[in-house]
Amino acid sequence: MSVSGPFFDRIAQRILTAHPAPDLRGVTILLPNYHAAQPLAQALMRGAQRPALLLPQMVTLNAWAQSVRLDTPVVADSQRSALLYQQLRKSKWFEQADLWSMTQELLKLFDELTHSLHELPGDAESFAALVQQAYQARQNSTLQLEARLVFELWHAMQAGTESDQARVYQQQLARLAQQADRPLYVLRASDWDALEQRFLDEYAQHAAVTVFDLRVMEAQIGAPLFFAATSLEQEARAAAMQVRRWLAAGKRDIAIVAQDRVVARRMRALLERAEVLVADETGWTFATLSVSTVLDRWLTSLQSDFYHRDLLDLLKSPFIFADLTASERKSAVYQLEQLLRKQGIVAGLEKFIDLAGHETALLQLLVRLRQAAALLEQNRKKTLAGWLLALQASLRVLGIDAGLQQDDAGRQLLLALETWQRELAADAGSYRFSEWRRWLAQQLDTQTYRDSSIDSTVRFTHLAATRWRPFDAVLLLGCDADHLPSAANGGRWFNDAVRAALDLSTRGSHAARQHDDLLGLLALNDCVLVTWQKDKNGEHGLLSPYLQILRDEHQRAHGDDRSEPELLACLAAEDAHRVELSQAAQPAPSVAAEAVPAKVSISAYNSLVACPYQFHARYILRLNELDEVQEAIEKRDYGERVHGILQRFHERYRQVGGHDAAEMEAALRRISEDVFADLLQQDFAARAWLARWYRSLPAYLAWQAENEAQGWRYAEAESAFSIELDGVQLRGRIDRLDVREQAIRVLDYKTQGDQILRHKLREPGEDVQLACYAYAHETDDASFVSIEGGKVKTVAPAHDVAQLAQLNAERLVQVMQRMRGGACLPANGIDQACMHCEMRGVCRKGEWL
Repeated sequence: MSVSGPFFDRIAQRILTAHPAPDLRGVTILLPNYHAAQPLAQALMRGAQRPALLLPQMVTLNAWAQSVRLDTPVVADSQRSALLYQQLRKSKWFEQADLWSMTQELLKLFDELTHSLHELPGDAESFAALVQQAYQARQNSTLQLEARLVFELWHAMQAGTESDQARVYQQQLARLAQQADRPLYVLRASDWDALEQRFLDEYAQHAAVTVFDLRVMEAQIGAPLFFAATSLEQEARAAAMQVRRWLAAGKRDIAIVAQDRVVARRMRALLERAEVLVADETGWTFATLSVSTVLDRWLTSLQSDFYHRDLLDLLKSPFIFADLTASERKSAVYQLEQLLRKQGIVAGLEKFIDLAGHETALLQLLVRLRQAAALLEQNRKKTLAGWLLALQASLRVLGIDAGLQQDDAGRQLLLALETWQRELAADAGSYRFSEWRRWLAQQLDTQTYRDSSIDSTVRFTHLAATRWRPFDAVLLLGCDADHLPSAANGGRWFNDAVRAALDLSTRGSHAARQHDDLLGLLALNDCVLVTWQKDKNGEHGLLSPYLQILRDEHQRAHGDDRSEPELLACLAAEDAHRVELSQAAQPAPSVAAEAVPAKVSISAYNSLVACPYQFHARYILRLNELDEVQEAIEKRDYGERVHGILQRFHERYRQVGGHDAAEMEAALRRISEDVFADLLQQDFAARAWLARWYRSLPAYLAWQAENEAQGWRYAEAESAFSIELDGVQLRGRIDRLDVREQAIRVLDYKTQGDQILRHKLREPGEDVQLACYAYAHETDDASFVSIEGGKVKTVAPAHDVAQLAQLNAERLVQVMQRMRGGACLPANGIDQACMHCEMRGVCRKGEWL
């Protein structure tokens, strides 16, 4: 017999003594939950020692109350919420407040105030009298402003003719108490709330009430085992390991009381990896489920004018366009993503539709988005029910409703939307789109989904649900001082001071109830493991004070701190059996001759010199990162615009000499504004980049005038070239060519400081750009032009340019020949080259042996 057996046997003996077997139908037993019914029924069978027994009525208080039918119309919580929100919105006190969260918190307080009435009202008239009596009594009380506000609003909300759930529940209990005609036995583990106590008091006036309080039944509290983890991962692994050990030992009813839900999620993943399914009695709010995520993505896309990231997140949801095959959806999304990255369009559904062009499959999806968006008119005000109808219609257009119908949680979500729409059909209040969206988010955060498809002997539950429940084994997960006792489900508006002033339960009473529940759990179960993190985020973590007291008492009495003796060894053994991947080594791949590129750009050649493996990853494996959709102007865009400005300027003014300096600067400004025009429209930061360029105009014109004084004349810009070397074609584009009689000079504009450029040219052959340009035009004059910080300077290599050009060409030919011959391409870039290299995650530098 389990440790809980004697408790139920004592209860059964008391009942059988007063009510002889075999017929116990004249008795009602009030249970904290239906899980206690089976062990109690088994105890009654053992005590009666009869082959058959007519069991008593065993019921929870809430289920018993629901059996009482009342003719009173009941207003739904969604209707109460809308009514209260409209009252708060009219008040000038709360203009900057989050009214929906305040509404939710006030409704909870109103229900508690209703339950705190000193009598159980049997009908609407007696309820109204009790409310008025309480109101008159409190009018003369000194209440703080917040408490008075709550009380006045509660009184006003009770003036309606319709009853809320709290009022109906009170009347149902009053009817049960008045009709009491049979003895009542009650299983108790912690303090009642005021309403439950009044019901028992009134019931006792008509029939006998016997309470079995677990706290006073001379319960022997056993000391559980303790496991102090050094990290979240270790705690989750140890907990999962213990559950598997219990299952291997034949234990079948295993409870996981999860105080820390983060650890619980990780533990669940580990158990499912080990093919151990876990039922969840606590459930998850809809706001945390993927079925609600698709709603959020849809409404966010709509509100952000289909910002490209929001749109792609929406289209990648498995619930949208469920009438299409997965491959059709993926293909269309891929097409859109490629177009967005190529064209750089940030937002705007109409722009995306124009961009789609003749991509029929993609265009059809975007048109459906436009049709759905038209149903949700953001600029209009609607009722909550009107917004919900529009939402449901848009979900049908997008095929989201069909996708949700294929998921159990999705079906429950659709049912909730239909229920709220029906409940709010009579509400005439009008709401902006943003107000309705906040309301919807709150509704999703208050509705709980429980997965009934998993039938497992291992279950997540919460502490209050363990009252009078015996298990084969119990795991108390995440029992550090921050999670046990857990914080009361209070709010941010009305604290314990307000609750105390209104004679409602406080954080202290909430903690006391958890303490009683914990002791009751330990009294009924002797196979218990407690886990917590003794090291958390670099700080020392404390065990829950409730459990620390038990542990200290056991150590004083027995000299043993009850640390779990075997789990660490089990985890170590598990680690020993894991397959360890070999540590990364410096990669140095070779390439088949036919895979060696026949054409090489200047940038590819620079990459080859900086790091052969980088060249291999970028230009042979083609692992280049996808271009991001540009949302803000970057230094690269600034440089490209400067190149375009100077090209246009010099094509118009081949020489600045002979022109007025002010005229030249004005012309350069006009061209600059024209080139920057599109950027100025889409990004305010473009003005800062343009101002940065304006600072350099006088210096640039002075530099150009000096060049002309030295005899140099502008020849051409953006000059493309292609050189056939021995087995490889070198391609590139030169920013600018100047000529002086028969001489040619190659110039490359850089929006960088001259010191940075001098550093690039310090080692001959490290930067190949100027050398390759010089080789292409058979010149020994090549320079960078530094345009930065209001200064313009020419930066030339310190070494002989003609020689550098020849050596660079020969090196490229030799390297490509060796590559075709099977030479390795090692990852040997210096730290500076690796700092911003996007291939670092491929070569795994930093993890090499």
